[in-house]
Amino acid sequence: MVKGKKVVVVMPAYNAEKTLETTYREIPFDIVDEVVLVDDRSRDNTVEKAKSLGINHVISHPVNRGYGGNQKTCYKTALGIGGDIVVMLHPDYQYTPLLLEAMIYPIAHGLFPVMLGSRILGKGALRGGMPLYKYIANRALTFFQNLMMGQKLAEYHTGYRAFSREILTTLPLEENNDDFVFDNEMLGQIAYAGFEIGEVTCPTKYFEEASSINFRRSVKYGLGVLRVSLLFPLNKWGILRSRIYNMKDGSKLSS
Repeated sequence: MVKGKKVVVVMPAYNAEKTLETTYREIPFDIVDEVVLVDDRSRDNTVEKAKSLGINHVISHPVNRGYGGNQKTCYKTALGIGGDIVVMLHPDYQYTPLLLEAMIYPIAHGLFPVMLGSRILGKGALRGGMPLYKYIANRALTFFQNLMMGQKLAEYHTGYRAFSREILTTLPLEENNDDFVFDNEMLGQIAYAGFEIGEVTCPTKYFEEASSINFRRSVKYGLGVLRVSLLFPLNKWGILRSRIYNMKDGSKLSS
């Protein structure tokens, strides 16, 4: 625990057998209480590897639900076991667990309810192997999203995220897409509800075993990001009412 808050790390997994152990061994268990791994119908031995490592909660989807669907199970499980701070850590070792303290402590001390590990704040994205077209798309989409959502984030597209319990119980996450755009919808909801978002510089690694979507799916994701961004002001102005921006009772809706 940190400041009396239970810390749960969630791992949305798909074919992560080769990298899971390396990722898991770097988790600082002096501050992390429990680990949840949700396997999205992997074709390798991810589940067996997770169990052999002694991971607290290993859940297997009977069918592939997609990256967003996997996260929905991750967060439900983390809340169900009493998580106060929930960190999403990809088991493909693209993001280092050594940054967990920097992600967790600002939330535990009440500085931010959300922390992101940004690959763009520093100079490590391209050095870490991010394809040039993805880097350019990342910068362009982030600029557009900041403009539409009134934010000043360095990056909306990182998969390294930490949340307070309040965030996960306020957002209508079940309304979000089950594919990769789930991440972006979630950040749009956080901004729409008026929560502050903190960022830390995060190195990244692109290598053969690290998960990465192909060009076709990247285009699909980019179009989804544009949709999320455009819906934001339209909902703010009362022109449209999208389900993803329909906050639950008790949310911190901005005026």
